[in-house]
Amino acid sequence: MTPFEPNLSSLSVARDVLLSPFGLDEGKLLLTLGTMFTHKVDYADLYFQFTKSEGWSLEEGIVKSGSFSIDQGVGVRAISGEKTAFAYSDDISEAALLDAAAATRTIARAGTGRIKVATSARPSGGRSLYLPHDPIASLDAAAKVSLLERVEKIARAKDPRVVQVMAGLAGEYDVVLVVRSDGVLAADIRPLVRVSVTVIAEQNGRREMGSSGGGGRYDYSYFTDEVLERYATEAVKSACVNLEARPAPAGPMTIVLGPGWPGVLLHEAIGHGLEGDFNRKGSSAFSGRIGERVAAPGVTVVDDGTLKDRRGSLNMDDEGNPTQCTTLIEDGILKGYIQDTMNARLMKMPVTGNARRESFAHLPMPRMTNTYMLAGDKDPREIIESVKNGLFAVNFGGGQVDITNGKFVFSASEAYMIENGKVTYPVKGATLIGNGPDVLNRVSMIGNDMRLDSGVGVCGKEGQSVPVGVGQPTLRIEEVTVGGTA
Repeated sequence: MTPFEPNLSSLSVARDVLLSPFGLDEGKLLLTLGTMFTHKVDYADLYFQFTKSEGWSLEEGIVKSGSFSIDQGVGVRAISGEKTAFAYSDDISEAALLDAAAATRTIARAGTGRIKVATSARPSGGRSLYLPHDPIASLDAAAKVSLLERVEKIARAKDPRVVQVMAGLAGEYDVVLVVRSDGVLAADIRPLVRVSVTVIAEQNGRREMGSSGGGGRYDYSYFTDEVLERYATEAVKSACVNLEARPAPAGPMTIVLGPGWPGVLLHEAIGHGLEGDFNRKGSSAFSGRIGERVAAPGVTVVDDGTLKDRRGSLNMDDEGNPTQCTTLIEDGILKGYIQDTMNARLMKMPVTGNARRESFAHLPMPRMTNTYMLAGDKDPREIIESVKNGLFAVNFGGGQVDITNGKFVFSASEAYMIENGKVTYPVKGATLIGNGPDVLNRVSMIGNDMRLDSGVGVCGKEGQSVPVGVGQPTLRIEEVTVGGTA
C-alpha cells in the first residue's frame, strides 16, 4: 500500500471541530468501539463529519436564490461477516455514540469473535493533494454576487443571439474524522467549489441551450476572469452551434469521441461495472473476468484519487485509507476492481482506497474518484481524417446504464458529422446506444490528447451522490448504434 505523507494538522482541526466541543477524546471513542466488541463483530468504525455549504444562483441579471447550511453528525458501523449494521446521529455526544453503538449489535451473533478493538488510537497522516481552505470564507457576499454578474456579462458580450444567462456558484467546507477498531485515527479537510453557466441563444424563433463550468478542491480565488471567460465562451459556443444543428442520422456508424468530458461514457458504461460490490455479488458484466481481455489493445483505464486539487480526489477515503491510482484495465486486459475494506476482504483482494459516502448518515461503498483512459499515440487530426462517414461527439448530457449487462444510452449535447475525413455540420438529437464491454473492444484509434473534465462531475449510486472526475483522449470507435432524429 502506498505510504501517506504526514498531514496531521487536519487531525488537529478535526479534533477541535468534532471532538473537543462535545467533551469527546480518543479514549471515549475507543470505549464506544469496545462496547461493540463485547459481542462478536469483525470490524467497526466511527465517522464524524462537519459540513458547511452554500449555493448562489443568478438568472435574468439578478441573484434570485441563495442557500447556506451547516450539518454535522456521526455514523457508527459494525461489520460481521457479510453483514453490516449502521446507525447515525446528528447529536455528537458520548451518550448518542453509545446508543448508536448499541443499535449496531443486532448483527453480532454471526461474527467470529476473534478480533478485539485496539487499546489506543494510532494517528495517521494523509496525502497533501489540496490546501485546507474554507472556500465560503474566501469571498464576502458582495464579491460572490459580483462573480456571478461577471460571468453573465462575459457571456452576453460573446454573441448577440444570447437571450438568457443562468449562472451558479457553490462552495463546501468539509471536515471528517475516522476512528477504526484497529486503532487508526485519520482526518481530512476537503474544500470544494464549482461555477456553472447555462446560456440560451435564439435565432429566427429557434432557441438552443449550452452549458459549461468547472471547479475543484480550491477556494473561490480559483475563478479568475480568465477561467470565467473560458466557461462563458464554451457555453455560448455550444448554444450557438446547436442553433445551426441539423437532425442527427440514425444507424450504426463510426464514432469519434472528443477528449475530456466524453469520458463520462467510460465512467458510466464501464466504471460502475468495475466496482467491487457488484463484482462480489456477481451482478456485473465484468464479474470473474480478471486476467481476461475485456477491451481492445491499447485501452488502459485507471481510477486515480491522488490527482492534485481535482474534484474527485481525496487525501483519504471515507474509511481512513489512502487513495491510490488503481489500474483497472491495462492494454485491454482486466486487472482489478475498485474496492473498499469489506468487499476487498471478502474477495481476498487489496484495498484500493475507494470507500466513499455522501455523508455521515450514509454507509460507505466502493465508488470511483477520477476515472480516465490513458493517452495513445495518434494525433487527433489523424483520427478525424481516417473517418469517411461518422459522428464526432464533443460533449454529452445525460445517460443511463445497466451494470448487469453494460448496456447504455447517452445523449450528445454537442456533435458534428464527419464526411470524407472532415468535420462538417453540427447535429442535434444524437443518442449513443451500446454495451460498455462491447464498445471497449471496438476502440480502433486512441489519441495522444488525454484530458480531464473541467470539474463538474457528480456520480449517483444507490441514492448517494459524490463528486467525481472523468477523462479520456480522442477515441475512434467502430460501429456504434446512433439513435437520431433524421
